[in-house]
Amino acid sequence: MSILLPENTSLVDSHCHLDRLELSPWNGELQGALDNAATQGVGHFLCVSIDLEHYPALLALAKAHAQISVSVGVHPTEQGGEEPTREKLISLSAEPKVVAIGETGLDYFRCKEGEEGDLEWQRERFRTHIAASKATKKPLIIHMREATEDTLRILKEEGGDEVGGVMHCFVENWDIAKRALDLNFDISFSGIVTFNSAKALKEVARKIPGERMLVETDSPYLAPMPHRGKPNQPAYVRHVAECIAELRDTRWETIAAQTTENYFRRFTTSA
Repeated sequence: MSILLPENTSLVDSHCHLDRLELSPWNGELQGALDNAATQGVGHFLCVSIDLEHYPALLALAKAHAQISVSVGVHPTEQGGEEPTREKLISLSAEPKVVAIGETGLDYFRCKEGEEGDLEWQRERFRTHIAASKATKKPLIIHMREATEDTLRILKEEGGDEVGGVMHCFVENWDIAKRALDLNFDISFSGIVTFNSAKALKEVARKIPGERMLVETDSPYLAPMPHRGKPNQPAYVRHVAECIAELRDTRWETIAAQTTENYFRRFTTSA
């Protein structure tokens, strides 16, 4: 069934951190970055929460701009701030502008060998987010870095597939992608797919069913080619769509239309 899309929406940046953008090119004004994105066909933005302290500011941004939606959650590596409870996440997500729970998941990148037991707090936090997602019926945004087996195991154990969501900034191979798809999670491609070294990820982009993929920037991080190493911005999601189009031997407009429809099918948004 076709999804009714907001007017003037060609592309959606399905994962960005608008409160962390480098805004000096626009005199410190977020509107400049949004306008620049619009010139590349980007008409909607999911601004993703990484802690509870900055969530009120994200929500204020979303309320001020019809084209911005937000999530609520605490990143797996965030420490020192307020620890989320199931009840707190449920309460904060009651706002119509909140369309997802996260980003959440597991990140063992900085874990030293033999110290995984010290990360039980990450796994418990992850379970808390899954419980909130199931209670609110709002999809999960999953961060998975060097923690593939535990992430997929906990999603299955806790019933994360009941709500599903998106594997943000996916970097794994096709076998892992299939397992995520089977758990009711879409695959989101960031600028990493444009890197020459991302051979396995390019294979995923070729093979994935069209109705199960999204595109994102994760800006201000992970700028795609030809801007690699520079601050990222939502306008650059166009490069991600163009790269995927080349890999799938189609037009970027086709990828834009498909991923945008996928986004609005997965995430219920409110202006």
